[in-house]
Amino acid sequence: MNNNKSVRPTDGELEILGVLWNKGAATVRDVHEEINKTRESGYTTTLKLMQIMFEKGLVHRDASSKTHVYTAAVTKSATQEMFLHKMINNLYAGSSAQLVMHALGNQEASEEELEQIRQFIQQLKEKM
Repeated sequence: MNNNKSVRPTDGELEILGVLWNKGAATVRDVHEEINKTRESGYTTTLKLMQIMFEKGLVHRDASSKTHVYTAAVTKSATQEMFLHKMINNLYAGSSAQLVMHALGNQEASEEELEQIRQFIQQLKEKM
């Protein structure tokens, strides 16, 4: 198995990880049924993807019973951080400020979200 910290999941793998992050542990059937709630997918496609994810080290597999149970081997926050760093470096020349300004300029933030952002900025200033 590969070191999962350096493996970047594909879109399909992210969808499966999302199910596992929400459920904690699930069989292929459980994951397949959850995915089919939002889009049509074949069971064998889900099975193959989860086997590949196991080989990549993205999921753990408990094979102690007839039905294998899978859990995420990577955390949601670590995965988000990996994608965010890559996006900041590749699309915003390493500027977190440009990313934030772009995000806030293209999406309407609620008053509550803006207050959370203000508090976060204040906390960052206090650490300086």
